[in-house]
Amino acid sequence: MKPLNKVKIQWSPEFAYALGLLVTDGNLSPDGRHINFTSKDEDLVRSFKKCLNLSNKIGKKSREKEKIKRYHVVQFGDIKFYEFLLKIGLMPNKSKKLSDLEIPKEYFFDFLRGHFDGDGTFYSYWDPRWKHSFMFYTVFVSASKPHIEWLRRKIRGFSDLNGYVTKSRNQSIYELRYAKKESLRLLKKIYYSDEVICLSRKRLKVQKALAIIGEKL
Repeated sequence: MKPLNKVKIQWSPEFAYALGLLVTDGNLSPDGRHINFTSKDEDLVRSFKKCLNLSNKIGKKSREKEKIKRYHVVQFGDIKFYEFLLKIGLMPNKSKKLSDLEIPKEYFFDFLRGHFDGDGTFYSYWDPRWKHSFMFYTVFVSASKPHIEWLRRKIRGFSDLNGYVTKSRNQSIYELRYAKKESLRLLKKIYYSDEVICLSRKRLKVQKALAIIGEKL
């Protein structure tokens, strides 16, 4: 009997975006078959399903020590897709073990947009030290230092942007940060078209901040 294959394994902007989401908020079961994607944002789970053409229902669950089911989750079994994910560098219990991934260059920024929508952060503020100084940052996070360093190398290789890596004080989380000028260049690569699939509220947040300095995506 041939293994069931729900997901069409073919690179595209949507497929790469879904993999970016999986890297941040997905999980591979140790059973070698099941994959799940969990997020507080139901729109993100719907986008994940759409990108991979999944018909599985979205459920809700709580995290450890929580009674309220705040998280939306979709789970499915697909041995072929599971094996593909292993091949490109994902694994069960990936959080601190994740390192390099095999992502085609032409789809890297679609993957990165998924990574950003899953766990990334964008924030802006007026710097009180200088008059009329408006700052903003684009940030990617991971519990794995090798993975965040791989991400930085890839971004630098494809866009000549340096960024810098920091470690949060209270958690074992690594952050890859891009400040104003580099952030602007990177965001334009991530949102290279009005049509790309993305988390709309995060994109709107970026657009509102850029409008303050007279810039657009």
